[in-house]
Amino acid sequence: MKRFSLTALGFAATLSALSACSFGPDGKPPMLPSVPHYGANAQPARTVTAEGVSQSFDAGAKPVPEWWKLYRSEPLNALVDEGLRNSPSLAATDKTLAAAREQLRAQVGSSMLPSVDLGGQADRERAIGVPNLGPPTVLYNLFVGQIRAQYTFDLFGASRLADRALAAQVDSQSWQFDAARRALAANIVTGAIGAASLGAQIDTTERLIVLADEDARETQCRYELGSASRSDALNAQSSAAALAASLPGLRAQWLATRHALAVMLGRTPDQAPPDLDLASLTLPANVPVVVPSELLASRPDIQAADSLLKAAAAQVGVATAQMFPSLTLSASMGQAGFSWPTALSGAGAIWGIGASLSQPLFHGGALLAQKRAAQASYEAAVAQYKLTVLAAFRNVADSLAALEQDNQALNFADTASRTSMSAFTDSAARARLGAIPPSAARASERQYRNARLSAIRYESARLSDTASLFQAMGSPNGGTANVAAAEKTAATAK
Repeated sequence: MKRFSLTALGFAATLSALSACSFGPDGKPPMLPSVPHYGANAQPARTVTAEGVSQSFDAGAKPVPEWWKLYRSEPLNALVDEGLRNSPSLAATDKTLAAAREQLRAQVGSSMLPSVDLGGQADRERAIGVPNLGPPTVLYNLFVGQIRAQYTFDLFGASRLADRALAAQVDSQSWQFDAARRALAANIVTGAIGAASLGAQIDTTERLIVLADEDARETQCRYELGSASRSDALNAQSSAAALAASLPGLRAQWLATRHALAVMLGRTPDQAPPDLDLASLTLPANVPVVVPSELLASRPDIQAADSLLKAAAAQVGVATAQMFPSLTLSASMGQAGFSWPTALSGAGAIWGIGASLSQPLFHGGALLAQKRAAQASYEAAVAQYKLTVLAAFRNVADSLAALEQDNQALNFADTASRTSMSAFTDSAARARLGAIPPSAARASERQYRNARLSAIRYESARLSDTASLFQAMGSPNGGTANVAAAEKTAATAK
């Protein structure tokens, strides 16, 4: 007895030592080089002044949670709120996340707690008898009712590691939901800005077409009077027709943008919202630029990649633990008999208790192959994490560069628009006094309208790229309440 006790203690100590060992990587993300700034060139402290506004890049500032409200437009805020509330794509992502959490709870419950089942059976059977020892057939009833319990000891952590892997995957889905939510808000903002810009461009282009048609009619009259050549009349008609040909494509783009915006809001395309007024949008003068080292925690996509990295590390441990023994205990008790009175009496009591120990010996190399596959998947997750971080840095760098160039381009376009407007005002006044012909005034207005067309494009680009930069900065405090809920669920598996 003493010898058996010593053997049992030694076996238990060996199991404890093995279960304490790490069967896989720790899942920590790889160290990446620290960068002083995002782009090839250091971003300036602020942009050039365009339309009276110079945007400041606040280095080290925290991301803004509801950044779209900085545009100070109630109609825009209403669109974003409606989209976050009614978007079918966001609702589908949310329900998929909820399903993943329930699957995690189910797996944790089935792996960490014993299973208890209640069963009942009532049969009437006809069996073939044994020759020369009894009747040729036996006809009998069988009644059984029992409770059965079973529990598999997680000696080497295979179940705990599997739960941890699934918890990390659910955590990744939580971050993906947060990323989808923020991406939807950014898409609604840029879609609304794009529709408003295209609408303004259509209005300006329509006026340019009116001017071109007037020039074409005047040139045709001059040709009929002999003061202009046929070539001049044909060239004027060709220019008017070419300008008119650009309008259908612009309208199609405008309608497609409005239809896409309606779908993001959860509406049908025929219920597309009216265009915003670009002039009603206030450009945010201060834009946060998160320190590169802190971007890893604020970007949901990086956090999602980090969670998948932890899941892949846990899967390596699962594949390793499956190569070690497993111990299962089972017990059952109930009543049985060939009649109801017998089954319900004390004579019908049945019970059983057992234990099974299984050690894999030969599986045709499958277990080793699964471990190598899990290790390769982990290494792929490490590479994917690095790629995600680099892509995030590039996203921020591109957004900073685009916003800086937008301000410079808008500065020149605004200058051209204002100077050409002054020239047009002077020409219109002189034309009314008869000092210059109407065609000269139209040429001056045409120059102004073209300059204004460029200014509209750069103005909307600056508004949209500002939204993209806010989006690129990620979320303050690492995400939304959905992520916190997922982490709480994941803690039950650790």
